[in-house]
Amino acid sequence: MTDNPWRPSRRRLVDALLAALAPATACSVALGGLATWAAVGKAGSPARIAVSSGRVLLPYADGTETAAFFDIANIGGADDRLVKVTSSGTAGEIGLSRHRTTKSGAAYRSIVVSATVAAGSELAMSPHGLDVTVGVTPPARAKPRAGGTYKARWRAGDLVSFTLHFERSGAIKAPAVVIRPSDNSS
Repeated sequence: MTDNPWRPSRRRLVDALLAALAPATACSVALGGLATWAAVGKAGSPARIAVSSGRVLLPYADGTETAAFFDIANIGGADDRLVKVTSSGTAGEIGLSRHRTTKSGAAYRSIVVSATVAAGSELAMSPHGLDVTVGVTPPARAKPRAGGTYKARWRAGDLVSFTLHFERSGAIKAPAVVIRPSDNSS
C-alpha cells in the first residue's frame, strides 16, 4: 500500500516546525525588546525641555548687540531642536549664533539656524560657544545723550523675558537676568 501524499510524514512536520520557528523567535525577541524599552520609560516618550539660568549681558558702551545665555535640558526620550528665540523685552533683532576663533586668535560669530538638544542631555550656552545674539536698539522715545549715544535701557539685575521656540516642545518662556560681563562666570 502506498502512503497518502496529503498525509504529512514525520520529516515534513519537522521541516514545517523549523520553518515556523525562525519568524516566531524573531518576533518574540523584538517584542521582548520593545517591552523592556517601554518598561524603562523610553517608548513614545516625547522631548521634555527645561530652560534655566537665563542671563543677558549688559551691552558694552555704545554697542549695538549683546548676548543672552540659557541652560537647556532635555529630560524626555526624543531629540528636540531650538529653532528661534524671541523677546518682548528687546527692540532689536534676535538670533542664534556660535562664537569661533581664527588661528590668529581673532574672534567672530557665525549665524546658527538651529541647535539640537539630544534626548537626556543638556545644552549650556556660553560666550565661548552657542548663544543668543540680541540687538540693542534704543527705545522709540529715548533722547540721545551728548555725542548722539543712548543710555542703556537695562540695568544689572533687571529681568528680560525671552521665549525659546523648539521644534517639538513648542514655545517655552524663560526670564534672563541682566548681568555685567565681568559677573558672567561662563
